[in-house]
Amino acid sequence: MKNITTLFIGIIAGFILVSCSKDFLEYEPEGVLSNENVATAENAEALVVAAYAGIANDDMVGPLTHMWVFGSVRSDDAYKGGGGRGDVDIVDRYEQYNLTAADDPSDWMGPRTWTNYYKAISRANFALSVINEIPDADYDEKTTRQAELRFLRAHCHFMLKLLFKKIPYITEGFSQEELLQISNKVDNDDLWNTIAEDFLFAYNNLPQAQDQVGRADRNAAAAYLAKLRLYQAYEQNDMHQVTNINMSHLQEVVDFADEVTGSLEPDFGNNFLDGFDNGPESIWAAQFSINDGTTVSRVSFVTGLNSPHGTGLYGCCGFHLASHNMVNAFKTDASGLPLLDTFNDTNIFDTVDANGESPLTAGVTLDPRIDHTVGIPGRPFKYRNTVNEAGDMVYNFSWARDPGVYGYFGNMKEQQAPDCSCYVKEGPFVGTSKNVDFIRYADVLLFKAEALIQMDQVDAGVTIINDIRNRAAVSTQRQLDAGATDVYNVGTYPMGMSKADAWKALMFERRLEFGMEGPRFFDLVRWGIAADVLNAYLDVEKTRKDFLANAKFTAGRDEYYPIPQREIDFTGGLYDQNPNY
Repeated sequence: MKNITTLFIGIIAGFILVSCSKDFLEYEPEGVLSNENVATAENAEALVVAAYAGIANDDMVGPLTHMWVFGSVRSDDAYKGGGGRGDVDIVDRYEQYNLTAADDPSDWMGPRTWTNYYKAISRANFALSVINEIPDADYDEKTTRQAELRFLRAHCHFMLKLLFKKIPYITEGFSQEELLQISNKVDNDDLWNTIAEDFLFAYNNLPQAQDQVGRADRNAAAAYLAKLRLYQAYEQNDMHQVTNINMSHLQEVVDFADEVTGSLEPDFGNNFLDGFDNGPESIWAAQFSINDGTTVSRVSFVTGLNSPHGTGLYGCCGFHLASHNMVNAFKTDASGLPLLDTFNDTNIFDTVDANGESPLTAGVTLDPRIDHTVGIPGRPFKYRNTVNEAGDMVYNFSWARDPGVYGYFGNMKEQQAPDCSCYVKEGPFVGTSKNVDFIRYADVLLFKAEALIQMDQVDAGVTIINDIRNRAAVSTQRQLDAGATDVYNVGTYPMGMSKADAWKALMFERRLEFGMEGPRFFDLVRWGIAADVLNAYLDVEKTRKDFLANAKFTAGRDEYYPIPQREIDFTGGLYDQNPNY
């Protein structure tokens, strides 16, 4: 919504800014106008824009848009990085799976994200409470805006559920006393259905596409319903174990996915470059802007800690570094297929030479998505080998901040070249106006493939996986133009695979396609394999990285974060805590 974001800046301060009090239940919009005074179509439009702003009002220490902490570092994709284990040490605690007490005062990031999401929900609910009072005849866009707001509210609750599982669902129209009676003690399936009701309202009342980019539309609602029903299909017990896979929900995944219009970007890298926002693959995204009249613009700082550290081209602070396991996953065999079972037996970039480069092990071929995803010494960074007189853009060992602890692999998808017009530096921290995609069309395709394979329609699912792989195979020109060695080899899977083999291929493809974007941990939890996969990962990674020596994932606890203890205390024990905290 880049062309309407600035409307928020000039209008919203008067009546919507949400205060930061001790608990989200106490949040009440502050200002000089009453509901009666703001219940006009003009003001309603500003309130809706403010609600959109709320879903992207995150920061480096309270993420909402990019799940690099909660979904990437928490998984086998990445290490925390930074200047040692004590640097933003709560993320180290998450990475080690040793956060065991809900009232641990050192855990401030999870509670901050909880608060940030409920602030966004309060904006949507306040806007709804105003709009509901406007007569239909006075507001032509009333139903559409209500549907947009319910979509935003559902998005926030969905993300909260992925993180915390047991959450209160907060809607408009409740008094403060009534809010205090809303519990998180809700059946897991019922909570999914409650979130789905808001998405269904959006699906049934939004146009297929909107004139202004960034607004939720029927297309985004269909995609989100496919995503929600996919998560809901894996039914969990109270200890987070998957006990059943619901076939009717999987059929809904297919049906809703078929409703989504879109296409893959011709080059995988387009998804991660300025200039391609809101393209054919972007189904639903957080919108950002630059040069909009504000001090540092409406740019995203959620990954502001994650720039390469040892170069004057960037700033600070070397967080979110690819693991050896992640890098090794991009190996391919002679036919161009992933080594599904043996990819991690050996490291493919295991030494650094005198030039600060890490040569590829002889005879190894790669999926080209590695050079869209990971910074590797000796290989071009962000499709560049020079940028300007400031310095070299070939990734170098010297860019690693603490290689003795975290190694020397970087992240690339969330970075932009320093001479990008999208780029802002605030002190040492980097922000950009590049959108953050919540759902790409590739996501929708793989949601459908996953459902089809689980429903024994294996060839149909594998065909979709091959579509994703074919796009990867042709996404090589930028890297080669920048001087990457031509070692790419991507093939497709044969028809007639067993269900078990197709399932392995699906899980692996999701990792390759979305590596270090944040969904990995949530995928593992959805599939019910987080403990097995992550403890197996740690068994090997501990031999490579001493800082992981005591890390251990505990099944029945570590799939979710603890409900912030302050919320339980504030409601007088009305909320249940997640098990084993």
